[in-house]
Amino acid sequence: MPMNILMVCLGNICRSPLAEGILRTKLTTDFYIDSAGTGGWHAGESPDKRSIETARNYGIDISHQKARKFSVSDFDTFDYIFVMDQSNYIDVLQLAPDVVAKSKVALI
Repeated sequence: MPMNILMVCLGNICRSPLAEGILRTKLTTDFYIDSAGTGGWHAGESPDKRSIETARNYGIDISHQKARKFSVSDFDTFDYIFVMDQSNYIDVLQLAPDVVAKSKVALI
């Protein structure tokens, strides 16, 4: 059974897509990696062109990713939820339904 890891930032078009792409190159297929944003206004969009270019400069293709909003159901799906800053950390913790869900969240 794969380990499930979620990377979370605000809009899911800059930091978390890059983090997802980097992790995909570092981990085996024993891991399922995804990303999401605490805000949903970019849902369905590709990563920011600057993030795509930065990733490409390191041989990583994130152009296929699509932004999505973090969901409470992500606590059930993912073993680890890494957030990119203090604001996202607080936002995700506020959505956690219980202590077990909160224990999955870490500030990167």
